[in-house]
Amino acid sequence: MYKLLILFKHPPDLAEFQTRWSEDFVRLAEQLPGLRRIVVSHTHGGPGGSVEYHLIHEFHFDNLAALTAALASPAGVRAGQCLMGFAREIATLMFAEHMEDKPQ
Repeated sequence: MYKLLILFKHPPDLAEFQTRWSEDFVRLAEQLPGLRRIVVSHTHGGPGGSVEYHLIHEFHFDNLAALTAALASPAGVRAGQCLMGFAREIATLMFAEHMEDKPQ
């Protein structure tokens, strides 16, 4: 499984970010073809105190080909344009291979 991770730094205007992220971007991103799972994590610091990230948004796909096809699709292009319209300066995007195992 592969995922697209978007790490959002703390936005300068939290209320505007929340509106544009939740009402605009999420609506578009949930239409990505081949999307298997979505995970959203709101950060609350780390062992050393505060962290530079506000939110982590993950989009899971069966494989890297499905992920890249989704991003190149019309839905992916619209979601990407929306994202860059409000979060260009605070968003970091990366691909990751996702392996999961349950502890015994």
